Amino acid sequence: MKTLLNLIWFIFGGFVLALGYFLAGIICCLLVVTIPWGIASFRVGAYALWPFGRTIVDRPGGAGVPSMLGNVIWIAVAGIWIAIGHVATAIAMAATIIGIPLAIANLKLIPVSLMPLGKQIVRTDRLMAGYGR
Repeated sequence: MKTLLNLIWFIFGGFVLALGYFLAGIICCLLVVTIPWGIASFRVGAYALWPFGRTIVDRPGGAGVPSMLGNVIWIAVAGIWIAIGHVATAIAMAATIIGIPLAIANLKLIPVSLMPLGKQIVRTDRLMAGYGR
């Protein structure tokens, strides 16, 4: 079921969404100061390609003050706009019954789009086995 949902997701928005995150990552990596946001953007872009069967957890050992400050800057510069885009897209996807799981996946991307630093993306089967706790 995860594979089918991931394929539908990929066709109806995941590919374009991931391209946006990858483009943002490239732009962020061009400047030395914004490389941490670029790396986080690549990580979120990979998650946006195949969200079903994976989830977001806090990094083991805590994110720390630098990640918190980086997330505050990210929210002010881009995070809020990306989150609004995810909400708008989720509303459009939820208009059909088939799109409801896609809308839920889009809403699942909001926390990591708001605060990408200090997060880790893990497979749900590993999480259930105790990894990432």
